[in-house]
Amino acid sequence: MSKVPAAENTLRILEHLSGQRGPVPAAAIAGALGLPRSTVYHLLAVLMEHGFVLHFPEARRYGLGVASYELSSAFSRQEPLSRLGRPILAALVDSIGESGHVAVLHGRDVVYIVEERAPRRPRLVTDVGVRLPSHLTASGRALLATLPPGQLRALYPDASAFEDRTGAGPHSYAELRRVVAEAREAGYATEDGDVTPGFASVAVSVRDHAGWPAAGIAITFPRENVSREEWPALAGRVREAAAELSRRIRGS
Repeated sequence: MSKVPAAENTLRILEHLSGQRGPVPAAAIAGALGLPRSTVYHLLAVLMEHGFVLHFPEARRYGLGVASYELSSAFSRQEPLSRLGRPILAALVDSIGESGHVAVLHGRDVVYIVEERAPRRPRLVTDVGVRLPSHLTASGRALLATLPPGQLRALYPDASAFEDRTGAGPHSYAELRRVVAEAREAGYATEDGDVTPGFASVAVSVRDHAGWPAAGIAITFPRENVSREEWPALAGRVREAAAELSRRIRGS
């Protein structure tokens, strides 16, 4: 049991509201969280006073307020994943001698937030800020492999969701499901020429405190530099870096 139940319940309310499609009644919050209605009303009143929750009196519902948005904006401004991930990726790239990146899932795309190019290696398409289809990239596949089946299906409802770059990669949900199943079983994801011909990647997902995919770490290399038999060992090095970033995200 928490030693500060009011603080824990306040955070639970905010977390619950953040997962809703719109404002919800206080009774629904109480029921979902297993809290007395009186407790929920008291905590909502404090959150409203400080701008973290808005009350919609006509609908008798509650939703997130401006202060909650400001917190999320501050999180983006401080770029915590980039700051935490950069030294870990730099050490990984130095030890392996191949280029790497950290990417996050954004809809059906991955967005690259850190890139480290190894000495004497060619420039890649994974510059910071670049978006690529997640189903074609190793980091994207590693992240997709951690999603529940329903969420994966919602991201890829039909064939139009499968963007093509080189003719390679999954072109249907059935093919994607096989790809992510292989990644889930192996503990890492790969791509071989699906983004750039002649280059391959291995990637591992980074999980946050709740077990959700926070980012993906990948190493990309010229295909002739690393034989396929060496990919599992390379993935093991990436997995160590992903575990360290996950530990830092959790603050442990």
